[in-house]
Amino acid sequence: MLTFNKRYFIFTVLLFSVEVLIALFVHDRFVRPYVGDVLVVMLMYSFIRSFFKTPVTGTAIFVLAFAFAIEVLQYLKIVEVLGLQNSKVARTMIGTFFEWRDLVAYVIGFVIILVLERRPWKATEAKRP
Repeated sequence: MLTFNKRYFIFTVLLFSVEVLIALFVHDRFVRPYVGDVLVVMLMYSFIRSFFKTPVTGTAIFVLAFAFAIEVLQYLKIVEVLGLQNSKVARTMIGTFFEWRDLVAYVIGFVIILVLERRPWKATEAKRP
């Protein structure tokens, strides 16, 4: 089950870099909040698949459930409950504001994962030695 997949790792690094660039340089009302949320689901998925040989659907569902759980924790004001409201890292990583549209963005990321993982050329890649 433990493995290293170079393709997923490269995709993880690429997605992480895009997320950092969005966080540092994009301050709009669409790309930063929604595109970033779509990409973060894909980032978490590719990170897991970089190191673990897990089923596509199960991993994608786990990541979606994790993203939903974080959003619920935002609704419950977990950053304040834990006394981390002055921590920029905690506020950025966990988030501080519940938004229904974030859940939609997570689902879009989930769907993109499933579509990309089921692309026709992927089957031929798996058969190569």
